[in-house]
Amino acid sequence: MAISQEDILEAVSNMTVMEIVDLISAMEEKFGVSAAAVAAAPAAGGDAAAAEEQTEFDVVMESFGGNKVSAIKAVRALTGLGLKEAKGAVESCPVTIKEGVSKAEAEEVKATLEAAGATVEIK
Repeated sequence: MAISQEDILEAVSNMTVMEIVDLISAMEEKFGVSAAAVAAAPAAGGDAAAAEEQTEFDVVMESFGGNKVSAIKAVRALTGLGLKEAKGAVESCPVTIKEGVSKAEAEEVKATLEAAGATVEIK
């Protein structure tokens, strides 16, 4: 019996962030694809896309700096992740902390993470 798409979505919705990251990695390995390449393809749409002003930004933590504990606390406060998930995210730098946020929110997140000693990039 085949598993329905709804069953798969229900199973994924019950996973932690780190379990989903592991699942994505396993899928990339099994099928020989990269989720990053799929996400980057629409951005290379041409001159028309480049002419439009970017309205959604991703905040990527490149490194946690000298104080990992402060970075974990900041990530927990910004994302609502549990301690284990936030620690896993911080230790897997570079990691996207927020996706598709406004420029103002991206700047706030960047300032919070940099205050905790992390190196952050807005994309």
